[in-house]
Amino acid sequence: MSCRVDNPTLQAIFPLESTLNIIRALRPSLTPIPNVTALGAAGTIQAQLFYAGVEQFFCQADSCNQTLGDGGASAKWACQNLHCTCREGTTFCGGVPSSNLVKTINGLSGFLDIDCGTVDGSTNTATCHFNQEVLQGLFPPSGLTLNGCSFGECVRQSVIDNGGNVTDTSPTTDGGKPLSGGVIAGLAVVGSLAFLALIFLLFGCIQQRKARRARLGDNPGIQVGVEWDAISYTVPGSGASILGKLRRRQGAANVNDDKVVLDNVSGKVQAGQMMAILGPSGAGKTTLVEILAGKNKSGVIVGNVKFPARGESPNNVAPRIGFVPQQDVLPPTLTVYEALLFAARLRLPENVQDIEKRELVDELMSKLGISSLRHARIGGGKARGISGGEMRRVSIGLELISRPDVLILDEPTSGLDSVSASRMAKVLYDIAHDPVNPIPVIASIHQPSSQLYQSFDTILLLSHGRALYSGPGLFAPADYFARVCPGVVPAYPQGYNVADYLLEIASDPHVSLFQVNEKDDSAMADTTRASDANGEFSEQPQHTPSEKQRNIESDTALPTMSGTVTAPRKRSSYSTTFLTQLQRLAGREWKILRRDKTLFFTHVVVAAVLGVFCGGLYFKTDTTIAGFQSRIGCLFFLGALIAFSSLSALYNVVENRPLFLRERSSMYYSPTSWLLSRFFFDVIPLRIIPTIIVSSITYWMAGLAHDAAHFFKFLFILVLYTLAMTLFNFLLGTMLHNGGIAILLSALSALYQMTFAGFFVHLNAIPPVLRWLQWLCPLKYTLEALSVNEVGSGLLIQDTLQGVPVSVSASLIMNLLFGFGANNYYRDVLVLFAFIAGFGVGVIALYNLLTLYSNGSKRSDTMHGPYRALSKTRGKKEASRKSCQG
Repeated sequence: MSCRVDNPTLQAIFPLESTLNIIRALRPSLTPIPNVTALGAAGTIQAQLFYAGVEQFFCQADSCNQTLGDGGASAKWACQNLHCTCREGTTFCGGVPSSNLVKTINGLSGFLDIDCGTVDGSTNTATCHFNQEVLQGLFPPSGLTLNGCSFGECVRQSVIDNGGNVTDTSPTTDGGKPLSGGVIAGLAVVGSLAFLALIFLLFGCIQQRKARRARLGDNPGIQVGVEWDAISYTVPGSGASILGKLRRRQGAANVNDDKVVLDNVSGKVQAGQMMAILGPSGAGKTTLVEILAGKNKSGVIVGNVKFPARGESPNNVAPRIGFVPQQDVLPPTLTVYEALLFAARLRLPENVQDIEKRELVDELMSKLGISSLRHARIGGGKARGISGGEMRRVSIGLELISRPDVLILDEPTSGLDSVSASRMAKVLYDIAHDPVNPIPVIASIHQPSSQLYQSFDTILLLSHGRALYSGPGLFAPADYFARVCPGVVPAYPQGYNVADYLLEIASDPHVSLFQVNEKDDSAMADTTRASDANGEFSEQPQHTPSEKQRNIESDTALPTMSGTVTAPRKRSSYSTTFLTQLQRLAGREWKILRRDKTLFFTHVVVAAVLGVFCGGLYFKTDTTIAGFQSRIGCLFFLGALIAFSSLSALYNVVENRPLFLRERSSMYYSPTSWLLSRFFFDVIPLRIIPTIIVSSITYWMAGLAHDAAHFFKFLFILVLYTLAMTLFNFLLGTMLHNGGIAILLSALSALYQMTFAGFFVHLNAIPPVLRWLQWLCPLKYTLEALSVNEVGSGLLIQDTLQGVPVSVSASLIMNLLFGFGANNYYRDVLVLFAFIAGFGVGVIALYNLLTLYSNGSKRSDTMHGPYRALSKTRGKKEASRKSCQG
């Protein structure tokens, strides 16, 4: 309302026109934008006096009640807590020293009554009285009279359409707009996903029950040998890359810098034999055993690997192959028994009773000589555990638990003393020569002792990727070199370690030792003879394909792969169902978390301390414009804190990746089950619980919206953002092997999110060429949702700007300062869900690719037939070699 002040007393002192504007707020929920376009809280009043068009003073009061009279034609407002402020330097407030009313106006307080009569229909104006205790004494009996008062209301169209009947209209606190079709569709998608998850869980329970009730089949294993023929492995050089091809097109010299790691290597091991692959560093031992084990390699592989069965193969069952890598990758917090039982529960069929698996573990521990370590923790770099030799036996036990038909080991004695190495050799010897189920054992050995060397049945000597000798062990290699190449290699000194003698030959071999053509092989075969005590083996430096075929004609060949492939990649199923994998992984993660309590309690304590710090920093934030900026700053601080604290997830990924790759390559479990177990026992205790603690403490200390609904919506957004950032860091840790680079990129991404979140730069002020980056920023949606949730509680900004009182909805200030939409909460929730789903699918896909292409996809019970590279076979070397006699 706006009125003229025509009081004769005032006009005598101030003759110019005086106007009093009064703003009354009855029900802000009836304004066009509920609780947004109202100019004050419910039951408040604001008044401004203008003299000659210049504001002189303003007043405000609250706790107002409206009383209607004359059938609604008149109205009276009774308010309390009046407070007036004079605009110093104006005409009323010191501009005219003789009529300075500053003390009088600033002293106005107490009650305030505004009584308006019936509106004159001819002028649409009314007469009102502005009554207060001091004014009543100055202008009795009704205070200051106001003439020509005109009225207006700011209400939405629906109130007008209802004829002013607003009895059924309730105030809203969340923006008042119905959900858009896109939001409803998104919520339907989320609900459908939740329903599908329940269906999947039910289906998993049925599959698990069916697998456990399946009839236990008879699979006694098969006795197979291992044959490899003309194995060559080449790592392409820079010429094979795109850059190298471009350089050749530009006229650069065509230099072949391909690295030959293996060159035409052949060999054979029967069931019940133990072969040692000897050679100096760089001879190709590890590469050969990885190729035999079916590990995928980045280079070009040429040759054949076969597993011929002895006698008849029952139902053409593929052999089970166990591979023990050079490094022991074991769970450090588990005991030896728990690690072996975990492997048994996941690698043996699910219909095998758990009591049988326990008995098998006990039998295997006794066979490996580690029964005394049953309750000893394995340990690792942080905590002292079992010794290196005991770790090697545990690693072997993890492969033996699946009862392999072939066992391949990469330097099982490296890092062990001579006694431990001898014990390891005895274990392997007993495994190979088991009277019930003998299997071939192939091990690469770096520098064996004399006692260790004597435990092997056959020897393969490599040098510069080529085989110098393949045949029986003991003194047969020394006799072979003395007989075939006298004068070329030094004579074997009696009493000298044969292994050291062979390594000296292979370290600097004479060029004539390399057999490069079939004629040399045939001549070598004609001059070889049996040299071991039992005459069981014959020396076979290198077999030609035709000769090898004659040797295995009596064997039953297993089913082989047909076609041409780059690596022996076979698809195979897991031994257990998805639900069982998740159950066993969850059990292991729970044990690790329970035994390493410091990690969890550290996260909780740090979260509590940070919550108190942040809450103290924004303690009881007021509702001024500066206070509102502090509220948004508090929300932004929490988001940034989550973004940076999630960096610790990178460390866990890097730390657990080797163990995951080893177990995944042996088909323990699927990446999805591993990711879910990490979610339940890493994300929840180490990410979500600390987030809830720091957020809850900060929320109530900062004085944010004091109702349960907005508090839980606040927590919900922060939990979603925590999940998104954790999975994002999982994704970085999966893509990048270098943890330092991953941490750097994660920190830079956090800075990027802080830049485009809308706190430092208004979203609409970002240059158009960069504005699209905000849509890829999870923190932007998080901060917007948190801000909308806060102002949606009906928050009003009450401040004074240059002496002018301001009371406006926080939604307007939020949009003005930050560019956030008042109705974007549910849209932001769906976008965060999309980020979580995208990052989760990316992690699962990358882990599948990682295990397929980086660490091999071989399963220990998968048969690998002949395989050849797509590229052309490398030809014989042009340089001619002289024979030993020449």
